[in-house]
Amino acid sequence: MKTVLLRLSGFTFLPLLSLVTPLLLLPIISGFVGAEGISSVISGQAIGIFGATVLLWGWNIDGPVAIARAAGSHDRGAIYLASIRTRILLMLLIVPVVVVLSAMIAAPGFRAEAVNMALASVLTGMSPAWFCIGMGQPKLLAIFDTVPRFLATAISAPLLMLTHQLWNYTAILAVATVLALVLFHRRLAPTGVWLPTDVRATLGEIKAQGHTASINLAGNAYASTPTPIATATTSAAASGALATADTLYRFGLFTIVALGNAFQSWTIESGISNTRQRHVMAIWSHVILGVIGAAILTVAGPTASAILFAGQIQASTELCFYYGVSFAFLSASTPFIRNLLIPAGERALILRWTLVSAVFGVAVMLVSGFAGNAVGIAMGMALSEALLFVTLLFPSLRVLNLGRNSPENGE
Repeated sequence: MKTVLLRLSGFTFLPLLSLVTPLLLLPIISGFVGAEGISSVISGQAIGIFGATVLLWGWNIDGPVAIARAAGSHDRGAIYLASIRTRILLMLLIVPVVVVLSAMIAAPGFRAEAVNMALASVLTGMSPAWFCIGMGQPKLLAIFDTVPRFLATAISAPLLMLTHQLWNYTAILAVATVLALVLFHRRLAPTGVWLPTDVRATLGEIKAQGHTASINLAGNAYASTPTPIATATTSAAASGALATADTLYRFGLFTIVALGNAFQSWTIESGISNTRQRHVMAIWSHVILGVIGAAILTVAGPTASAILFAGQIQASTELCFYYGVSFAFLSASTPFIRNLLIPAGERALILRWTLVSAVFGVAVMLVSGFAGNAVGIAMGMALSEALLFVTLLFPSLRVLNLGRNSPENGE
């Protein structure tokens, strides 16, 4: 219990530093883009986040498990270097696509802002956070991920107020990210090669993670599309209101990530005898978090959105309710995927149901968007998360009862 509390506090309060400062940027950005530009900026952010997901490929799912079970520092270094090579190669393909998409979806007067927000967001795909999670060391997460992004955001705030140019934030964040990666590389594997000089071998590494990456991409597809769909199909007021609810939801997701990070290596590490009890604790903790988070988002969301976006626009209670439902089901399904099904080798099952949920959810969003119904778009995402939870519930309980994900069983 002491161990998990220490990990939980570390993986919660340290990422909170990087969460608070972007909140301070929102009123600043809203002040110079206005109500009409908010949805374009948030759309760029959503596209960038999806681009970051592509960059991460399958490392944020497979990576922590591999690191937690690695035999020693040499194996951990080899795993990390492989991740860097694949992400650098993917970045050459992904960044141009992110730029073009964010410019296409944004309103004509806010394309530069959307592109810069997309570029700032896509950089998170290079983070070593998954490695730190697998190690169960929040100190590493703070030094090489949280603190650099915190400083970059803090330095950017006064520059944004003076210049009204989002490229300042993008440039400073890029410098901080590269510097943190170089320092992390020197600490972890100073003699290793992190450039993809052997393209064929790097493509093989990418292909080897294709199954897990597909799960990752499908799961994030419907989570990243509500604001771009609303921006492209509904009015500026409707898409702006949805964008504010979407932003609050994404800030709330850090709690799910923090809780999942604290429990993941704790539930699957080798040499433990109370594996089932640890999994049950993780499951119920995520369920409780989901219910509380949904309630807070529904009740406080409208007021919080008005404050964060400097009174330019406000989310409705109905929008916040559906985002709250999404939050609850996503939180509840997280330990099933990360702690039970992935370690048990059930990637095909997760991929199948994630794709079904994604297709269903995006279809509902598109139909609602072309009908001018922003609330229906939010409902589409909630239905996606609910469907995924229901379809993974019984397979996860079966794995839990059989103990198939136990490291001692060689899974």
